[in-house]
Amino acid sequence: MTSFILAALFSALSPAARAADPAYPFPLPLGMAAPDVPEDNALTKAKVELGKLLYFDKRLSRDGTVSCATCHDPKKGWTDQAPVSTGIKGQKGGRSAPTVLNSAYLDVQFWDGRAASLEEQAKGPIANPVEMGFTHEEAVKRLAGIKGYPPLFKAAFGDDAVSIDRVAKAIASFERIVVTGNAPYDRQEAKKGEMAPAARRGMALYFGKANCSVCHSGPNFTDSQFHNLGVGMAAAKPDLGRYDQTKLEADKGAFKTPTLRNLRDTAPYMHDGSQGTLVEVVAFYNKGGEKNASLSDKMRPLKLSDAEQKDLVAFL
Repeated sequence: MTSFILAALFSALSPAARAADPAYPFPLPLGMAAPDVPEDNALTKAKVELGKLLYFDKRLSRDGTVSCATCHDPKKGWTDQAPVSTGIKGQKGGRSAPTVLNSAYLDVQFWDGRAASLEEQAKGPIANPVEMGFTHEEAVKRLAGIKGYPPLFKAAFGDDAVSIDRVAKAIASFERIVVTGNAPYDRQEAKKGEMAPAARRGMALYFGKANCSVCHSGPNFTDSQFHNLGVGMAAAKPDLGRYDQTKLEADKGAFKTPTLRNLRDTAPYMHDGSQGTLVEVVAFYNKGGEKNASLSDKMRPLKLSDAEQKDLVAFL
């Protein structure tokens, strides 16, 4: 990336830091507070800059064709805008790439919650045979052999040793500043603007009759919990989501509630990318999802009129 693009990237984002790190005083967007930062991975400029380079570096994949940004592209809402992602050798993954936007606020990472932190999540794709196709040891060896990287690791961590933990901490530090807010909703709530009439009507439905906020709650519009909506459950071999991690019957077909921030840029929707538009998503919820044995008890027909569905889409 050119320095101009990188400058534009940083000016377009609102990085977050703990108050204890005055060397990283970036403003937060309206509507969002500073995310938590792990005690063992303080947010610093050197770490963020290293993480930024690693995030966009395709050499972190076995064949040099895939970077973090391949599936989580800032020009595409920090997703790849595809139903499922494509990894090395053109291999297709099984799920849609969730946006990196506001991932710093999530309690767990991945659709099935198998990573407890951004640091843990960053290690996953590198060693996934479909995504980047390395072992952690191979990735570290490659990075250590690239002349420019050891000095950057020294600046970020105090010495030039390259390790998978440091790679993950740097990438997580960069992802932690990818924060979005200042939406029309935020401006209205702060009495700094007013949404269009259709969006205001949709907001009333969102927090009322449609009951969207029972799961899509808080400043990041997610409860970070797992729910079965019935998506994909009619398949011969459905993706069981959270169940594969917990083996709890109640978790069959349950997936993490995604943020609703920047929805306009992150289609297609659902864990399998099966809903191409917000109109489709609202229609899906309006009918109560897809019936199956593990359907969430929160899923029920909404009985929204066509006009109400349009207003809800306008708010989203």
